[in-house]
Amino acid sequence: MKSLTEYLTFRTKSRREFVNITQEVEKFVKKSGVKEGICLVNAMHITASVFINDNESGLHNDYEKWLESLAPHQPVDQYQHNDTGEDNADAHLKRQIMGREVTIAITNGKLDFGPWEAIFYGEFDGKRSKRVLVKIIGE
Repeated sequence: MKSLTEYLTFRTKSRREFVNITQEVEKFVKKSGVKEGICLVNAMHITASVFINDNESGLHNDYEKWLESLAPHQPVDQYQHNDTGEDNADAHLKRQIMGREVTIAITNGKLDFGPWEAIFYGEFDGKRSKRVLVKIIGE
């Protein structure tokens, strides 16, 4: 069995951002030499997410509005978590909704996606360094 562990590092310029990481993950799959297996992509921070969906700007704007309606950033004093001196309780909630990881099948040496699917890193409390784990296992 083959395996490969790689990390992506992000430091977004804005508090919230969606970054398409599909090409980077595809490069790791190729590097691994795995033809049949599984690829795990995991946000390694509690205020960031990894998810799969369409790479369409309107959808990303819809996500932004929807997430902000569910867990608004302001006022920051509405959250008990922020009593610790943080201002990111909303980011923890947004991460919970969007998920921490995705698993994609590898078939014939390629990520086995459905139509329009792409992998995204979702940042909800940016402007500082965070990592994403990419773990590939298979034959």
